[in-house]
Amino acid sequence: MAPSVFLSLPTNRVTATLPYANILDNKPMVNILPFVMCSSLANPLVASATASALGVLTPMPCVPVTVAPWAPGSPTVMIANMPALNNTSKCMCSYGGVISINTPGQFTVQVP
Repeated sequence: MAPSVFLSLPTNRVTATLPYANILDNKPMVNILPFVMCSSLANPLVASATASALGVLTPMPCVPVTVAPWAPGSPTVMIANMPALNNTSKCMCSYGGVISINTPGQFTVQVP
């Protein structure tokens, strides 16, 4: 429903303006912060609130559940021996959402 913040920690040891991220930077509450609201009925909080509201969809705060890495990563740029994230990378939430990068925060170096 609204954007959130992605945090790339300096553990990959590659930095331009900000630390670079690779496809394994998919940890909820570490790399991917909560979103404002979730409206997926696969989310137990949304399903419970919707049931309590007699079937009226009731969005709830969103803490994504990401178990798979970002895909696709950059085929040519490796960071900590893993493909770097770029503007086409997506991360799937177990509740059915798709997380994408809207603004990379890094504009001086482009990752193919």
